[in-house]
Amino acid sequence: MNPGLVGAITMAVAVGMGAFGAHGLKTILTSEALNWWEVAVRYQVWHALGLVAIGVLGDRMEQSWLNRSAWLFFMGVLLFSGSLYCLALTQVRGLGAVTPFGGLSFICGWVCLALAFIKRSESHPQETSH
Repeated sequence: MNPGLVGAITMAVAVGMGAFGAHGLKTILTSEALNWWEVAVRYQVWHALGLVAIGVLGDRMEQSWLNRSAWLFFMGVLLFSGSLYCLALTQVRGLGAVTPFGGLSFICGWVCLALAFIKRSESHPQETSH
């Protein structure tokens, strides 16, 4: 996976989904469904930015933890945001059961990113102490 590229594409999709929700769905969805849509877009945006950041950090940090983080962020977008988009459009409440798995993927992705920083500070202690 190229995290920067995936992040940029994920962000473009997020902007499109946000615009579609604000303009195309405003009169169709309930306020509750629009709220789900907005939460999905918000989390997709933040994690798309995270993917772009991982892409930028790729040459400077330990790859295995960065790769895990990138995959977990991407899976989180699919599971968390994807389930909320589907829930908003279909009102099938059972889809909400998928959403926490996406949230867990996001959390694990941030932990993996933290571990990448820890590994970097262990291998380059002179860069982290002032």
